[in-house]
Amino acid sequence: MMTQIDMLPPNASHPPPPNPAPSQERGANSQEGQSTTLMTKDAAGGLPANAYLPQSSGRRKTPTPATVGGSIQVIDRLVALLDALARNGCEASLKVLAAETGLHPSTAFRILASAGENGLIQRGEGGRYAFGARLTAWAALRQGETDIRELARPVMEWLRDQVEETINLTLKEGDEVVYVERATPHRMMRVEQVIGSRAPLHVTAVGKLLLASGGETAVKDYAARTGLPAYTKYTLTRVEDLWRQASQGLTEGYAFDNEEAEIGVGCIGVLIRDPAGEPLAGLSISAPRERRRDEWTSLIQEAAQRIEERLSKGRRA
Repeated sequence: MMTQIDMLPPNASHPPPPNPAPSQERGANSQEGQSTTLMTKDAAGGLPANAYLPQSSGRRKTPTPATVGGSIQVIDRLVALLDALARNGCEASLKVLAAETGLHPSTAFRILASAGENGLIQRGEGGRYAFGARLTAWAALRQGETDIRELARPVMEWLRDQVEETINLTLKEGDEVVYVERATPHRMMRVEQVIGSRAPLHVTAVGKLLLASGGETAVKDYAARTGLPAYTKYTLTRVEDLWRQASQGLTEGYAFDNEEAEIGVGCIGVLIRDPAGEPLAGLSISAPRERRRDEWTSLIQEAAQRIEERLSKGRRA
C-alpha cells in the first residue's frame, strides 16, 4: 500500500488528477511494498510521477496453458466449474464440483485455488466454494450498466464533506485490497491512499471484513498463505487475534485499522454489498490517528447503504 500525507497551501483548491510533480520524500518507516510520503504540493498542484501507477502484486507469471481444438483447456474447465457452481445454488463442495464436471479433484482444486487468488471464487466454511467478490462485481456492473466508481463517487464526496477526511473505495484482488477511487478533503494535512496501490487484507479495516465474510477457515487459510507479516508494531500477527477482531467487525458492521498498516494512520471500514448480499467492495475513512472519531461509524454505514441503493437501481447520477 502506498499512503501519502499531503500538505496544501491554506487557500488551495482541490487539485485535479494529476500533472506529475518531480519529487517525493520516502518516510522513515517505509517497508517493501509500502511507503509513507510527506509531500508539498507545487503551484500546479501536481503529484509524484508514480503516484497513480498500480503497484505490482508480486504474483508470478504462469505458463501459457495448453490448447485443445482451438480453445484453452484450463479456461474451458474453469467455465465448467463456474456453471456447476451456478447449478448448485452458487455454493458447492469440491467433491460435487469435480463430480459434475468430470475433473479429477486435484485438478479442480488447483483451478479453483487459482480462481480464488484472482477474486473469481471464494472458499468458505467447510471448504465450500462460492462466487468471489470480483466475479460478483463484474455481474453487478453489467446489471447496472455503470462503473461502481462513478456510482459511488457522489456518496463518497458527501461523506468526505461530513468528516473532512479522505474517503476510499477498494476492491478485493487475491490476498489484497486495491484502491480504485478516493475523495479527498480541502485540508492542509491529509492522508491519501494512492489510486492503484494495494494493501494486504489483514492490515486494513475493509480487508478484515472481507476475510471474516469468508468464515474462520478463510482467515486461517489466509494466515497460512501469507504468514501475517508485520507492517507496524500494531499489526495483528496471530491468527486468533485476527479472527476475533475480524469476526467482531463483521457482526458490528464496521472495522478499524489502528495504525496496523502505517504508524499515525487510522481507518474505519465497511463493506458494500451487491443486491444478492455478497461483499462487492469496501468503503473506508482514512485519517491521522489522533483525528479519527468512533462516531463516524454511523456516517460511513449510511454512506455504504446509499451506494448499495444506487447499485440496486443502477443509477448513474
